Amino acid sequence: MDYKKYTYIPATPEEVYLALTKDISIKLWTGAEVEFEEKPDTEFSFFDGDIVGKNIEFETNKKIVQQWYFGEDAEPSIVTIKLHEDKKGTSLEFKQTNIPDEDYKDFTEGIEEYFIGGLVDFFDE
Repeated sequence: MDYKKYTYIPATPEEVYLALTKDISIKLWTGAEVEFEEKPDTEFSFFDGDIVGKNIEFETNKKIVQQWYFGEDAEPSIVTIKLHEDKKGTSLEFKQTNIPDEDYKDFTEGIEEYFIGGLVDFFDE
């Protein structure tokens, strides 16, 4: 199944991009261990290993494309995060393909609460 979510973040696209691509920033808004390098073809880990995958593409301050892993037999799940400048901040588009049906509800709730929610809270405070 696919998932798409738009959200507003009260920060510039540059600030949001840095929060999503610098390991020290990711650690601040997730509150957990992270392994991340802003480089295509590198593997990463967020939330103490709850989210793991591979970086595919970076377009500075505009777009991040990653593959998130769901076990060895699952179809590749591609996450595309696009940042659009808005009047007073950033409109973030989060799109993910091929989320296994049995994981969809719990996984998307976690994305909204911890990934997107954590990012929004980080800039709200």
